[in-house]
Amino acid sequence: MAAIGSMVFCTDCGNLLPATKGTKKNLLQCECCGAWNKDTGSKTTLTKSKPSDFPSFLRQKLQSNVQAIERHNINTQTAAQERCPNCGREEVTYTAVQLRSADEGSTLIYNCKCGFSWNENN
Repeated sequence: MAAIGSMVFCTDCGNLLPATKGTKKNLLQCECCGAWNKDTGSKTTLTKSKPSDFPSFLRQKLQSNVQAIERHNINTQTAAQERCPNCGREEVTYTAVQLRSADEGSTLIYNCKCGFSWNENN
């Protein structure tokens, strides 16, 4: 009888035997010829792989175009025609963020050049 990892084959006909239990005391009966065989399969199977073993167009595309982004240089604010309650300036900037659950509206955080900020829940 031959065993490859956890797969055990019949010594009489070479058919694949039922799943191994990993103990030599156990006997496995061949479903093809009916012969009884000792279970010589391993108790554990260890496999190792690395990302390059599974080539993928998407993975190659992601690895080839890596961009470094500095968080402090990203401008996420947009200008809006809104009156600042503190100084009366007509143009302020705002950022939309999702602070509540997904089925509720986003929160707009307004910022004025005078340093005043306020928010509105939409």
